[in-house]
Amino acid sequence: MKRNLLIGFAAILATSIFSSCSHNKDSYRSYREAIVTVKPLENGSYYMQLTDNETLCPEGYLQSPFKDKEVRAYTIYSYTGLTDPDYGKVVTIERLDSIRTKDPVAYNGETEEELAELYGNDPVEIMNDWITGVEDGYLTLNIFTHWSWSGLVQHSINLVTGMNPDNPYEVRLMHDANNDLSQREGYSMVAFRLGSLPDTNGETVKLTLKWQAFGQEKSTTFDYRTRPGARLLAIE
Repeated sequence: MKRNLLIGFAAILATSIFSSCSHNKDSYRSYREAIVTVKPLENGSYYMQLTDNETLCPEGYLQSPFKDKEVRAYTIYSYTGLTDPDYGKVVTIERLDSIRTKDPVAYNGETEEELAELYGNDPVEIMNDWITGVEDGYLTLNIFTHWSWSGLVQHSINLVTGMNPDNPYEVRLMHDANNDLSQREGYSMVAFRLGSLPDTNGETVKLTLKWQAFGQEKSTTFDYRTRPGARLLAIE
């Protein structure tokens, strides 16, 4: 069976819930966009991992809108000028939408034809922008492809690992448009947990990503380091 992913936001807009790291606001606001990992805490609140070394504490929320699940998310926020001693800079959240996040699938010796049957081989482009990257044990991609005007057909996308026995850090993105008509262009985001890859033991390695683009095969590389103490929580 295919492991399907509806390309698009699993949009959950953060609304009217308040945080344990609540502080008085200051008057200065400079809005920023970012991709973060929303990390739940035992008391139901949460903090956000902005980079491998920087965290943010949301002002104004008592509990995570995603409950006890760790998710990648798109956020718009502004700094308050305050700092939480445990979770970094305190920020006001203007928007928080989860990005559909899933595990890779393992290569099991399938032929190219079998792989195409399982996961599709339809073209997709990966945008070289601030969204696409590897951070905090996740590969996050801003992708471009074609849809029908109706938008009713679910596309599938998977990340296949283990295809290159000489390089365990080579992965392949596969896209199945499920016979959707190519009538319009569109973008979306998807994130993959990388915790199943071999531990880099604190070293930074090159993660090679391959995919079928429009008219040609492409590849790119990212710096990757296993997240210390990683326990990547599924959103499904």
